[in-house]
Amino acid sequence: MDNQDLINRAYNAFNTRDIDGVLELMHSDVQWPNGWEGGYVHGHDEVRTYWTRQWQEIDPEVTPVSVRSMPTGQIEVIVHQLIHDKKGNIVTDGLIKHVYTFDAGKIKRMDIQ
Repeated sequence: MDNQDLINRAYNAFNTRDIDGVLELMHSDVQWPNGWEGGYVHGHDEVRTYWTRQWQEIDPEVTPVSVRSMPTGQIEVIVHQLIHDKKGNIVTDGLIKHVYTFDAGKIKRMDIQ
């Protein structure tokens, strides 16, 4: 599987709340941004805890709009981010940039820019 396919699978799993499906695509020492509260979470257990807690409060959906391979080996993904609160009200609706770094065929880090 190439990195772009990996990214597409990760977004699909995230949007269907398949935590295990996303974690299998991540390096065991992944660094993942806590876009909700700030900072980063590290490793599968912290990502699982973060998303479980996040999904109890908000309902995010991220859909790739464009995917671009960078000369550094990273992948830049422009996503449409739509976040609802638990009452169905829109909290965020817009485009943001995600940049992915890979190691050994897995997602090693994601940055929000």
